[in-house]
Amino acid sequence: MKTKVPFRWSSNRAYSIGLLTTDGCLSSDGRHIDLTSADKEQLENFNKCLGRNYLVSTKKSGSGNESFRIQFSDINLYKFLIKIGLTPHKSKTIGPIRIPKKYIYDFLRGHYDGDGTFYAYKDPRWSNSHMYYLSFVSSSVRHIKWVQNELNNHLRVVGSISKARNSSIYQLRYAKRESLEIIKKLYYNHHVICLSRKRQKIEAVLQDAEDRKTHTRGCCNGSQASLRC
Repeated sequence: MKTKVPFRWSSNRAYSIGLLTTDGCLSSDGRHIDLTSADKEQLENFNKCLGRNYLVSTKKSGSGNESFRIQFSDINLYKFLIKIGLTPHKSKTIGPIRIPKKYIYDFLRGHYDGDGTFYAYKDPRWSNSHMYYLSFVSSSVRHIKWVQNELNNHLRVVGSISKARNSSIYQLRYAKRESLEIIKKLYYNHHVICLSRKRQKIEAVLQDAEDRKTHTRGCCNGSQASLRC
């Protein structure tokens, strides 16, 4: 299928490129594009972003886990993806992606929804501590360094890149303060398209941290008041 309408950048379409960068696959035939995810909402969002109605099918892995899949033929979109930096068998070879500056956070939100993680824990050494981290992942060190450089250029956040000895995945991780700066930009309003379960997890963790902070302030104020009396 050769589309007649050329790709035009928008916030939603930049988000869809983020999804394809992480969860997508370009076949070697020069026309077929595949997007696979464990979240059906992810593929519904992809259709919405492109204004398409591609069939969402299911498939099972060798271990029996079910996932959702869109596979379609679009020569013009395929060529456009190659032009901006995606490649067939991209996982370890992908480098920078040419994204307009005004849409970089939409792209990164799609990137995060595809492969990113957010997690929190309490440091046992301090009862009121609440640590959380936002991370982006990739099998390509060139690509993950590009993501790090983009965020540093835009937000002056540094993060850190690591890779477990027995893993092929590079993780770009941002701790508490820096992660908050990025989150504010990724979810710059309540209407941006995103994977709802990931956004809800972030909101729940941040709300819990705020509640703990408020409780701690209240306890401190109460103690000071009693001392004054």
